[in-house]
Amino acid sequence: MRLLVIDTATQALSVALLDDDKPVGHFHDIVGRGHAEALLPAIAALPDGGKADAIAVDVGPGSFTGVRIGIAAARALALAWNIPLHGYSTPSLIAARAAQGHPGGPIAVTITGGHGELFWQCFEADGRTPISAIASTPIALLAQQLDVSTFYGTGAEALVTARGTGAAIAIYPDAADYPLIADLPPLPPSPIYGRGADAMTMAERAAS
Repeated sequence: MRLLVIDTATQALSVALLDDDKPVGHFHDIVGRGHAEALLPAIAALPDGGKADAIAVDVGPGSFTGVRIGIAAARALALAWNIPLHGYSTPSLIAARAAQGHPGGPIAVTITGGHGELFWQCFEADGRTPISAIASTPIALLAQQLDVSTFYGTGAEALVTARGTGAAIAIYPDAADYPLIADLPPLPPSPIYGRGADAMTMAERAAS
């Protein structure tokens, strides 16, 4: 089965065409805010124009605009091709990648948010089992709350700078890493904003 994976939730634009979990086409670049212009050409450049049997899309949290661009494109393609569509979360993909070289202990994923805040979620050392809900917290407050020495994700450097100690490993979600979480329960293709009711909903889904 061929799966098209679309990830525009952060400054990275990442798409991958997977055939039985093996990439047959891949694009990954840090485009900042250029997702709207670059996404469809990146998909079109994949083998067979990215045509797949199903689509997986990053539903956040992350860039409000980026998340919505990715979901809108995924919905349009799924409708045009008459194929299934499901979502996955940004922290889950980053955590699974981080676990590949993590020395042990909880994995803290941090993602650049807005208004001086970071989205964050903690996982067991396997990078697959969440031990906290997705939340959005001011950087200075989060620096006091998270008692780990290494932070992963796009917000890691800002958090370490605020703390004055620790290690920051900047990991952007990469669509080619999707096989690491392919067996996790799929999410609806709707945005996760990481605040309030959305955070609670994500925690309940992760625990189910």
